[in-house]
Amino acid sequence: MNTLIAVAIAPCGTGEEMSAYVGEVVDVIRKSGLPNRTNSMFTEIEGEWDDVMRVVKDATMVLAEKGIRTEVVLKADIRPGYEHMMTGKLDRLERKIRAKQAAAASQQ
Repeated sequence: MNTLIAVAIAPCGTGEEMSAYVGEVVDVIRKSGLPNRTNSMFTEIEGEWDDVMRVVKDATMVLAEKGIRTEVVLKADIRPGYEHMMTGKLDRLERKIRAKQAAAASQQ
């Protein structure tokens, strides 16, 4: 079943700068072959449930296996019958915003 997740995997107790550790995590996710997109707070991953969760585990273990306490925040959207949710949701949102702006402009 297609699943879209937003996940943040970060080390705890390693100091203020985490970018090197987070870079290792994101590298594992990018090498997974699943569609993914990273922003300043989360990485989105889309695919079949088991595949997505395997990537989350692998990405988490890259830090945990080094003995680093690791925090995982995960949000999942399981929507049967849908694919390409990572981009499709944004496309639908942008169309609605443009339609609303066009309607407002025509009323002026």
